[in-house]
Amino acid sequence: MDDGKTTEPKAKWWSRPTPGRGTRTAPQEPSPVEDAMPPAVAPAGAPADVPAVSEAPQAVPHEAATTGTPAPETAAPAPQAAQPLHEPDQYSTPPYGGPGPWAPAPPVQRPTPAHGTPVPPAYAGTNGSGMTVPPAPAPAFQTPPPLPPHPQVPGQAAHPQAAHPQPHPQSHPQPPSPQWLQYDPWGAPRQPLITRPGPPLGPDGRRKNRRGPVLVGALLLALVAGGIGGGIGAYIERNGGFTQVQLDQDERNGGGRAPDSVAGIAASALPSVVTLHVSGSTESGTGTGFVLDDQGHILTNNHVVAPAGSSGEITVTFSGGETASAEIIGKDSGYDLAVVKVSGVSGLKPLPLGNSDNVQVGDPVVAIGAPFDLSNTVTSGIISAKDRPITAGGEKGDGSDISYVDALQTDAPINPGNSGGPLVDTDAHVIGINSAIRAADSGSTTEGGQAGSIGLGFAIPINQGKRVAEELINTGKATHPVIGVSLDMKYTGDGAKVGAKGADGKSSVSEGGPGAEAGIQPGDVITEVNGKRVHSGEELIVKIRSHRPGDRLKLTLTRGGKDLSMTLTLGSATGT
Repeated sequence: MDDGKTTEPKAKWWSRPTPGRGTRTAPQEPSPVEDAMPPAVAPAGAPADVPAVSEAPQAVPHEAATTGTPAPETAAPAPQAAQPLHEPDQYSTPPYGGPGPWAPAPPVQRPTPAHGTPVPPAYAGTNGSGMTVPPAPAPAFQTPPPLPPHPQVPGQAAHPQAAHPQPHPQSHPQPPSPQWLQYDPWGAPRQPLITRPGPPLGPDGRRKNRRGPVLVGALLLALVAGGIGGGIGAYIERNGGFTQVQLDQDERNGGGRAPDSVAGIAASALPSVVTLHVSGSTESGTGTGFVLDDQGHILTNNHVVAPAGSSGEITVTFSGGETASAEIIGKDSGYDLAVVKVSGVSGLKPLPLGNSDNVQVGDPVVAIGAPFDLSNTVTSGIISAKDRPITAGGEKGDGSDISYVDALQTDAPINPGNSGGPLVDTDAHVIGINSAIRAADSGSTTEGGQAGSIGLGFAIPINQGKRVAEELINTGKATHPVIGVSLDMKYTGDGAKVGAKGADGKSSVSEGGPGAEAGIQPGDVITEVNGKRVHSGEELIVKIRSHRPGDRLKLTLTRGGKDLSMTLTLGSATGT
């Protein structure tokens, strides 16, 4: 329709060629009047890709005339020039001046697309400088139907590319061009360059089902992981973790021990100590002994071998575990000592004997034995006291089995089974024979009872044991020193009182005996022996038996309120 303007077509500076034309022309100089006029509005329902301007034949621009193509002739009259909206540009600079070869249009900026950005193919047109550029090959995409146009705002031109159709991939997409395609800022979005094909098809044209292999793989992975986890858990439980804790330890060599230490004493004395197992017709027992010589003589307590009687059995076990049978050589109930002998045993190590007269209170001692049949048990302590008068035994009731011991007291633990074992000094020399303990419930008793140690142990001095052992080995019997008087054991005063009559009704002072020769009379009270106080009859017996027959004693006694002194030579009697 004629709107009063010239009918000669003019190419607009920023217009784009109509899609589908075979030829494209370079842009002409824009008309100021046309630039100022609003564009025609597209009719409702028109496709979005149809330009809103009328489809008038385009004029050949000035640049195209130079190529030799004849321009079409028109008979239209020259239009009347419209008043420009700006002052003329004397330099003719676009867009206000006319274009020329010296003022080409700026090139289209082609930014490098980011990874994954869809890049549409370029169109066949100019590169912005008036030079025709052939279009780059693009993948064959099916063009989707156009979308309805966006609602137009009054007074605003419709953009030729207002609608953006969504890409619709073919069932078998073609691989994209290996080179980047030309970028068209006004082109519609295309299919992304990189496509992700689905799973491969099977022989029947259907997609393969991978769920079965995946489930099998997952099951195998779970089984393997479970086995590994169980193994790791078991290892951690058994070993406490992947790492083992190592504690610092003294790497010095223990080496030997000082000979006078408890360990040194035990190492020296243990090979000479034995354990005795005694069994008889009515009873049995366990005790300790030690080797006296290389002939196999062993010293122990009388109450240890007493259960054997005359037909019992005695077995000796050495510290190394060797065993041998033994026989009784001699025993004495008054001293509570006995000697047994083993035969056919070689390599015996006798235990050296010390001197009990040189022992001082406080000296360290070691007791070795088999308490409660625990062989090679070592305990240590000190000498707590000396010359302790103790009596033990007396089960027969007639006094024939009572032991009188002028004992060494020690706090080294002694328990049932230690009887007959050695009490040694720091030189590993025997100074006593462990024989009795003071029990908390039954008073003084032989160690063979079942009472436990309360730190009050008693040992026969080795000087007395040596003399008795020699007599038992040589004669089978021991001799007792005597003074030839009978004592009143019921006397409660201080001292030992000579009885009025003897056991057989005769005089309490034996005629021709040591006491009668010294001048002792019935009723005298003996208060001292060799300057040591005596408080009872048992204590006087102990003091006398601590000597040998023939020894001379100095006695102090009281007669009729007067103190008397006399010298007495000990006699001898055979023990039982």
